[in-house]
Amino acid sequence: MSVEHPCVVTLDHRSKPRVLFSGDQLVEVDLPAGTRVIYAKPPMEGLPDPDAAVRYALSHPLGDEPLYAKLRPGMRVTIAIDDLSMPLPPMKRPDCRQRVLEPVVKMLDEAGVDDVELVIATAFHRPMSAKEIEHIVGKRTFDRFWPDKLYNHDAERPGGLTHLGTTADGIEVEINSRAASSDLVIYVNLTFVSMNGGYKSMGTGLVGYRTLRGHHNPGTIRKTESYMEPSRSHLAKKMEGVGKLIEEKIDVFHIETTVNNRMFDKPLAFLTKNEDELSGTEERLLKGLIKTLRLLPQPARQAIFERVPAPYEMTGVFAGECEAVHDAILDLVYKQHCVPVQGQSDIVVFPIPYISPYNVGAYLNPLLVSVMAEGYLHNLHKGVPLLKKGGTMIILHPCSDKFDPEQHPAYVEFFHKLLPQTRDAMELHKQFEKNFASHPSYIQMYRSGSAYHPAHPFYMWYWGENGRQHRGRVIVVGADNEYVPSILGYETARTMSEALRMAKETAPTDPSIACFRICPVMMAEVTPDAPAPQIEASKS
Repeated sequence: MSVEHPCVVTLDHRSKPRVLFSGDQLVEVDLPAGTRVIYAKPPMEGLPDPDAAVRYALSHPLGDEPLYAKLRPGMRVTIAIDDLSMPLPPMKRPDCRQRVLEPVVKMLDEAGVDDVELVIATAFHRPMSAKEIEHIVGKRTFDRFWPDKLYNHDAERPGGLTHLGTTADGIEVEINSRAASSDLVIYVNLTFVSMNGGYKSMGTGLVGYRTLRGHHNPGTIRKTESYMEPSRSHLAKKMEGVGKLIEEKIDVFHIETTVNNRMFDKPLAFLTKNEDELSGTEERLLKGLIKTLRLLPQPARQAIFERVPAPYEMTGVFAGECEAVHDAILDLVYKQHCVPVQGQSDIVVFPIPYISPYNVGAYLNPLLVSVMAEGYLHNLHKGVPLLKKGGTMIILHPCSDKFDPEQHPAYVEFFHKLLPQTRDAMELHKQFEKNFASHPSYIQMYRSGSAYHPAHPFYMWYWGENGRQHRGRVIVVGADNEYVPSILGYETARTMSEALRMAKETAPTDPSIACFRICPVMMAEVTPDAPAPQIEASKS
């Protein structure tokens, strides 16, 4: 076994099998010698006194006045708050958002500001339940404001959006009317990955369909080189235009926090380790967990991982002007997540875990499996993608034909009715999206139930568009059926050995193989291989 970086391990004949997620199962997989396995960095140290750090940030903002200087009696203030899509899984109490909200509310009280409302910036995500909201904002804030002055953003409420104008590239900007009529909006972020935060917060979380369709579309995604690098993201550029227009009209004070990657508490902390470095006790625990998961019914397997909040620790908090705050947070996010990797690979193994930003409390349905593979995992890179252009993705997931009826009702029709007609994102966008987006039954389930908006499955398909344009084949290991992979345009293999044999049929001789061993979250900071030297033809 050789090591090019402590988190990048090249396997040899002595290496043990790797233990990879396949949904809510763990499977042992033998990977060939020469495979590079990429692990997440160890967790950064959390702030020694996060509450003091929050107070300092509020009083020493970047590029703006201190929060207390912006407040006056009688003003109208709206606090917008990131929803539960990040971090994954939800963090132990107190959540970073609670740590921020409590001193902010206290400061508002001391300034005599009593017209205060708190809005969960859900955009087209499902509404959060009362219990979920209490978890992220804390009991004190919840008891005081819920439900009349603490609620989910409703992008379909009649009269609930105010039109602010049109960006230079033609996006119509409409925003939550309460926020639009406020003297000050305070946005509270928990920036878990580098795609989130910044101008995206206001420009996505508090808007409606007329705005979202301007940047959540396949044309924008195809022009985006990297979701996680704003400077190389056409999506981020469009959202920046929306955010800047909003902040020309509304005074916004940003507060961003970020956390380390301590996803598993002590009983399961060994899941993040290199298998060759496990102690004897840890090996026995791991084998016992694999066996237990295999014997349990699916809901119980998922509960083992999902019902134990993650022991994330706050690693940074900054407040003030949008760009200055976000740049400071991005430095910390990259410091935690980026693992240096030299060169791309012809074949990349992507284990698909049980959770994504869009299935908290629900099963990872087939459409979200594709989002995780071609959308998120493929895009968790900086520099160039880990997979070479035209290379083969191998993913691990059962791909069960299972959808949560409360959270994902529109997904069922999208998957079973529309995808069999066409997988072309542009055709789906042109032919079907508008009608779906105004479907009265699905909209009612979004507004009064716990469903994602009917436009959301379209956005999820678009989210994987740059991955689909980049990769060659996708081979699924461990699928319990062939129907779901075929709808997605994927092939199936019974074992990893079979999948690798299939992948090598269309790969160069002696292909390079990498395994992106998520969880916890990480990014591959990939430096491309140097081009082969060009030999100049001799002149006669």
